[in-house]
Amino acid sequence: MTSRFDSFAAFWPHYLREHAKPQTRALHYVGTSLVVLIALVALLSRQWLLLAAVPVAGYGFAWASHAAVEHNRPATFTHPLWSLRADFRMWLLWLTGRLEPELRAAGVEARRG
Repeated sequence: MTSRFDSFAAFWPHYLREHAKPQTRALHYVGTSLVVLIALVALLSRQWLLLAAVPVAGYGFAWASHAAVEHNRPATFTHPLWSLRADFRMWLLWLTGRLEPELRAAGVEARRG
């Protein structure tokens, strides 16, 4: 059953609940960090073929985390654009140390194993 959301604001707490386990989020951070690194290297070196690795890095780590850790279906399959936006938002909030209040507001224990 596909959940329907009328806004990104409504989708965001759902996204965080689908990434409740710290290990899932950690694998997403690895993938998103690699995406940014690969894109920067491609841009700076003008080796555009490197961009082919972006979806492999990003989705590879994310989908593996859902299969092996979270045991749920990635939000990418039902909400691809909001999922991409949420992934970068989660990553940026994590990098800046502001993710825990967002997790709590979504009903996720930030340190849950």
